Amino acid sequence: MFCWLSRLYRGFSTPTGRITHLIQSSLSRTLVLTSQRRIPEFSSFVARTNTCGELRSSHIGQEVTLCGWIQYRRQNIFLVLRDFHGLVQVVIPQEESAASVRKILCEAPVESVVQVSGTVISRPPGQENPKMPTGEIEIKVKTAELLNSCKKLPFEIKDFVKKTEALRLQYRYLDLRSFQMQYNLRLRSQMVMKMREYLCNLHGFVDIETPTLFKRTPGGAKEFVIPSREPGKFYCLPQSPQQFKQLLMVGGLDRYFQVARCYRDEGSRPDRQPEFTQIDIEMSFVDQTGIRSLIEGLLQYSWPSDKDPVVVPFPSLTFAEALANYGTDKPDTRFGMKIIDISDLFRNTEVGFLQDALSKPQGAVKAIRVPEGTKYLKRKDIDSIRKFAADHFNQEVLPVFPEASRNWNSPVAQSILEEQRSGLIRLMEIREDDVVLLTAGEHEKACSALGKLRLECADLLEARGLVLRDPALFSFLWVVDFPLFLPKEENPGGLESAHHPFTAPHPSDLQLLYTEPEKVRSQHYDLVLNGSEIGGGSIRIHDAELQRYVLATLLKEDVNLLSHLLQALDFGAPPHGGIALGLDRLICLVTGAPSIRDVIAFPKSFRGHDLMSNAPDSLPPEELKPYHIQVSWPADSEAEKSSLNQPSLPES
Repeated sequence: MFCWLSRLYRGFSTPTGRITHLIQSSLSRTLVLTSQRRIPEFSSFVARTNTCGELRSSHIGQEVTLCGWIQYRRQNIFLVLRDFHGLVQVVIPQEESAASVRKILCEAPVESVVQVSGTVISRPPGQENPKMPTGEIEIKVKTAELLNSCKKLPFEIKDFVKKTEALRLQYRYLDLRSFQMQYNLRLRSQMVMKMREYLCNLHGFVDIETPTLFKRTPGGAKEFVIPSREPGKFYCLPQSPQQFKQLLMVGGLDRYFQVARCYRDEGSRPDRQPEFTQIDIEMSFVDQTGIRSLIEGLLQYSWPSDKDPVVVPFPSLTFAEALANYGTDKPDTRFGMKIIDISDLFRNTEVGFLQDALSKPQGAVKAIRVPEGTKYLKRKDIDSIRKFAADHFNQEVLPVFPEASRNWNSPVAQSILEEQRSGLIRLMEIREDDVVLLTAGEHEKACSALGKLRLECADLLEARGLVLRDPALFSFLWVVDFPLFLPKEENPGGLESAHHPFTAPHPSDLQLLYTEPEKVRSQHYDLVLNGSEIGGGSIRIHDAELQRYVLATLLKEDVNLLSHLLQALDFGAPPHGGIALGLDRLICLVTGAPSIRDVIAFPKSFRGHDLMSNAPDSLPPEELKPYHIQVSWPADSEAEKSSLNQPSLPES
């Protein structure tokens, strides 16, 4: 069961291919790296001689001391001992002379911690367990010590035992004992170590810690506010080290990296965390190509060996191409079902709603082909898809069945087929049992609706047994040439940064910044993996006047909040750029975990609560007084308020 640990450490030990060349060339520049690493010594400095999972037939005859948890016991004759490395069978002695040892091992509750010493012996013929890496041997115990007894557990420590996520988070220290959590966290540790190795040892990056207490930053996500002892003055927790890493480039550090803790007060988001971790990177004198090559090499070098190797370079799409083909800026490219523009087929159509759409600016007719849709989708699925598009996008979606044996076509769909059946079949490469989902309207809106329906249809098809997205496939994609600005949601006449206000405009669009800023492309790039954004970065503005113009004139931000950065840019700032990889989401995708909470040791719930410690918690008024703040209690919280104001009882 636990043989993954040996594979994990073996897999990270020997660089191959292009990476070997990088190491050799780096060695010639006197950057020292041991390319051949031995398996770590897990039993140094501790009471045990070996781990439970490492013992094999080659250890037969050796005297060993093991420490671990009792996994289960059979008929008071055998017990299975577990540690982080694996499982081993222990023979409980039946002799009268070993009564004290037998008493300890037979009476200790499951999940108690014990230390046993004894001899590694072969299992009797026919009793070997080929499913266990240690299945050829067992331990004949001579001495045993109960290190800590275990009370009745709220759930069994077994991966196949179903537990609610709330219960797992409440007893996180127990959940961490599971095989899957052990694997996830150890793989995370190994990947981070390899990333450090690649960045610092191979490419001369400097690992620098930046402050956690900072000030409010204009734009971006909401920040956590921290009171200070100065009346009316507050710190903010940084959503990223963005300003600090740019200032480090001004300071001449040249290449910065950090495993950075970041904070965003984003409320109840199912797959977000208020505190999260980034692999944060910044470089001087670099362009987009350099950043992208660095990240491709970083992922290739740190990738686990039990996964298919990472193939570089990664493909790329512009933002406009991603939207037109997939209806999103983070497309899952593991499967097809691309959006097809079929406007030209219907320029002379008699169908009314198509005429209306094509007569308007940016009007288009778009469609996706759902493979074998009539075989796998039910009529209620089609109705649900149409309702989803209407409710979420105010977009009418028309199902068309060009080659279906059943007559599911509406009168409008029948009219479309009578006009353009052959053209539609040819353009969309339609086969028997395929379904076409067709919509008409403004280009971006139509594409966004079909992009969401593309994923909804994939979910439905896979739920019915058709495999579209190979879970073992990792499909990386760069998305580039994003717009520099977007219309403000609350004020469509105003602008806000699509990425952040420090992103440089595309060199080809620089003049548009002063005439039509809404048309300017940025030097922003995102890295997408299997439909999830796992990284984003940009080339930065390094000219103080340009930065001031973007902030004050275009974004209407208070430049005084960033006076320190603007001043720094005036003092000889080099051209620079960077990127941040979302470590939690990356590891979640690599391990196949259902949630990022499964790759974080102590995560918050989706409401931002720590169910184990009950954080956030209330503070009595006297503890708030030094910070010159008081709580404005909602009406339904008066009971909690009064309880806090009551004097506490002395402990008995």
